[in-house]
Amino acid sequence: MKLMSNYLSKALLALAVIGCSANVLAAKPNLVLQQPNVSLELANELIDATMAACHAEGKSAVVAVVDRAGNLIALQRDDNVGPHNTDAAVRKAFTALSTKTPSRTLADNARANPDSNNLNTVNDLLLIGGGVPLKFGNDVIGAIAAGGAGGAVQDEACALKAIEKVMPKQK
Repeated sequence: MKLMSNYLSKALLALAVIGCSANVLAAKPNLVLQQPNVSLELANELIDATMAACHAEGKSAVVAVVDRAGNLIALQRDDNVGPHNTDAAVRKAFTALSTKTPSRTLADNARANPDSNNLNTVNDLLLIGGGVPLKFGNDVIGAIAAGGAGGAVQDEACALKAIEKVMPKQK
């Protein structure tokens, strides 16, 4: 009986705490963010479309998708792509997400502007083309990057074709 009473007291206390928390959150709704993000399903669709775009050009590739926090969601690599391209694709996607800029644009800007050139010293950024931010409305919800398809322009082109196919612009 004492055990049941102890359990009931803890349960009532927990409900009181939850109730107070709910009241605070209701009074300040901006304390909890609700943000769109890349799902695994979307990541896989983008990867499939990117690989198809590269293959249509007779190119092999590795493709990575990261979510809005920079976490790797999905990755796929063709059999004959160099192993360094896997790390490069992940880092290009992170770079595009972090800077909200295609990694090729960022690389071009860094070469043209000595102040931006120091970006190449940030460990997780990779100033090579192929990474593209994924946008949903005004939000950057993640990024995609291809690597190993024959250079920065080709890598980026494969990713852009996939975005256009899977995530057409909202009207």
